[in-house]
Amino acid sequence: MSSPDTASGLPAAPLPRGRTTSGTAAPLSARVLRHGGYEALAMLRNGEQLVLAIVLPLLALVALVVTPLLDAYGPSRIDVAAPGVLALCTMSTAFTGQGIATGFDRRYGVLRFLSTTPLGRSGLILGKAVAVAAVLAVQLVVIGGAALLLGWSPRPEGILPAALLLLVGSAAFTSLGLLVAGTLRPEATLAVTNLVWILLAAAGGVIIPATGLPAAVEPFVSILPSSALGDGLRNALVDGALDPLACLVLLAWATLAGLAAIRWFKWS
Repeated sequence: MSSPDTASGLPAAPLPRGRTTSGTAAPLSARVLRHGGYEALAMLRNGEQLVLAIVLPLLALVALVVTPLLDAYGPSRIDVAAPGVLALCTMSTAFTGQGIATGFDRRYGVLRFLSTTPLGRSGLILGKAVAVAAVLAVQLVVIGGAALLLGWSPRPEGILPAALLLLVGSAAFTSLGLLVAGTLRPEATLAVTNLVWILLAAAGGVIIPATGLPAAVEPFVSILPSSALGDGLRNALVDGALDPLACLVLLAWATLAGLAAIRWFKWS
């Protein structure tokens, strides 16, 4: 906002983003939250992102409840479907959505420009993490609310383990999305993130547990971040227990993908 110039009575020039009225840079936390809020609103206002983040998971949830696909994997369809769809939401926002947005920001020079502002490179990455968390919170409210209306009854003691898994899972998939966006061309990022999302959703242990897949592929699927998140959420919300192996797998993916992104990410 512009403020009146006390000498001339005219509005003063707008303050540069990330600076205070004294001309000094705002605290890093304030800069990160502002940028995270901006990115979250941009994602929610984008029609394609909204379809990916809300509409498709809702359709998947309803389809899994009205069909017998999950009858062999738990006490009820909704109890198995809801954790899997929440894992799907994490993938769509942290990996596909953030990867595509970052890839095109890189194409148009937005990343290079923002990295030279008071926000800085570290603030930019942290802001993206905040945006992912904000959009994921909206997804949890919408998808979780729809699941409750469909008869979902998660175990109360599993809420905290599920929250931990979602936090680590979002870190892992955000790191993977940034790795793809920072090393490939935007068009390739668009194709790769969408293709990987479809493959993981169909056969990555997200919706159908890894134990329900053919024995020949189960060992490979079980070490994927998608399977760790899906199975971990089911263990938490159906059985009320934290799956330590799933947590370790997600931490490993977050660490490796994060280090790779730091090493090979190209800002322009």
